[in-house]
Amino acid sequence: MNQPSSPPGAPVLGAWSPLSQPTFRNLWLAVLAGNIGTWIHDVSAAWVMAETTGSPFMVAAVQSATTLPVVLLAVLAGTLADIVDRRKYLILAQLWMLLVASTLAVLAHLDMLGPWTLITLTFALGIGGAMALPAQQATVPEMVPKSMLSQAVALSSLSMNIARAVGPALGGLIVANAGIQWAFAINALSFLGVAIVLVAWRRTPSATTLPPESFGVALRAGLRYATQASVLQSVLVKAASFFVFASALTALLPIVVNRDLQASAGTYGLLLGCIGIGAISGALLLPKLRARIDPDRMVLIATLVYAGCMLALALLRNVQVLFVVSLVNGFAWITVLSSLQIAAQTSVPAWVRARALSLYIVVFSGGMAIGSLGWGTLAQQTSTTTALLIAAAGTVVAALFGVRYRLGEAARVNVTPSGHWPQPVLVDDVAGDRGPVLITIEYRIALDHREEFLALMQALGRSRRRDGAVQWGVAEDTEVPGTYLEYFLDGSWLEHLRQHERVTEGERVLQEQILALLSDPTVRPHVRHFVGGNPGAPLKTSNMSGGKEMV
Repeated sequence: MNQPSSPPGAPVLGAWSPLSQPTFRNLWLAVLAGNIGTWIHDVSAAWVMAETTGSPFMVAAVQSATTLPVVLLAVLAGTLADIVDRRKYLILAQLWMLLVASTLAVLAHLDMLGPWTLITLTFALGIGGAMALPAQQATVPEMVPKSMLSQAVALSSLSMNIARAVGPALGGLIVANAGIQWAFAINALSFLGVAIVLVAWRRTPSATTLPPESFGVALRAGLRYATQASVLQSVLVKAASFFVFASALTALLPIVVNRDLQASAGTYGLLLGCIGIGAISGALLLPKLRARIDPDRMVLIATLVYAGCMLALALLRNVQVLFVVSLVNGFAWITVLSSLQIAAQTSVPAWVRARALSLYIVVFSGGMAIGSLGWGTLAQQTSTTTALLIAAAGTVVAALFGVRYRLGEAARVNVTPSGHWPQPVLVDDVAGDRGPVLITIEYRIALDHREEFLALMQALGRSRRRDGAVQWGVAEDTEVPGTYLEYFLDGSWLEHLRQHERVTEGERVLQEQILALLSDPTVRPHVRHFVGGNPGAPLKTSNMSGGKEMV
């Protein structure tokens, strides 16, 4: 039976509770200003391109220059954000965007901003945004207590929707009354604000005695983790199936307003504003809903409601009714979006969080971009009504398909580092790059517990591979039934030491369940380490002594 995401009797924190944390509050306000600045830039860039060229292709190229870097660079950015000082990395990204936006403002002021220069600089601005986004999202758990994480993620989504409701109208007013150069200048100042907050942040670095991973090793580790993390995979599958279909509404809304409703740009802006207001209202109510409704059920209901909104947009031609539909649409959108983001945030440990979030960002951005292009093409060949009806039906199918992929497990996964693995016993120092490393653990299991043991070992094997093992297996002794040998292979001694730092409380509980199946609890599993390669320069680490305990 589905259970609510909060335990019974637990206090429900308010939607605004994370703003009681000074660092999060300051960064949230700065990022909100930055998101508004981004919308001001997008509206201004599209306007100046339309005014200069009159070409729909060139206007679309400006939008592509903003979104394409996210699809191309997010995974690389997430990898970097996990292996360098995240605070300094974010400051550099903000300064890069400040430089690019300032260049746009100066060129516009000097009347030297040509179409291709605008596209090039917008692409450069998009690169900065793509490089910053995974790191920015990964910092949220560092700024708030775990009990406030879901509210903090929802507030981050709220920031984007407030900006979507305010930014376009503000951008239009600035361009009309002050000129394009001031729109770009205000966007530049928004990046400066974020940089100032980051400079003031006194971030506590992660405790480790090991050198950081190289970029290639970190990239492979992140992708390997994703292939073994079932909750993260559920997030990615649900996200891909939802956003590809959901993109039809945002892509076709301006066409419906212009052609089918015969309404003005003002009506389009009001509909977008209603979507934003619905999203804001949803973000405020979601903490109470999460305390009462299982996240999988909530996502299912919200997805079906979103499909109903697309159906209404396809069939209804009453503007007042569509205002109400837009409010509901915004509520459903923020419910799905924040639920997916919360699951992505809470289901992965800190050492790989930016890489995991970057995969989510790629799925989100790619799904919206590919979906928008596909639904626009279908609407051009048939009609907007046909495209929206097909998208609504596809959303329903996607919702039912996604039922098998569970988000609720994210609330039950404890990814807090446990540090319960003892350090290996060493007679001589071992060089960090020496390898491969073979680890064997011998268990003696009561014969009537062998099936349960093997089931638990499969879960343990997935965690070994998630944390860095390139090969894993378990085998039974043919001469002594109930005697099992677990073995796994790491690429180097340094990679094995990283596994010691990555083991979580969830894995500790799993290993305790396995130890409870031993035929003789006083005889602990025997652990051995075998290192390949030639002896080399020793790796300087903390105390390497320890007993022969389970790893």
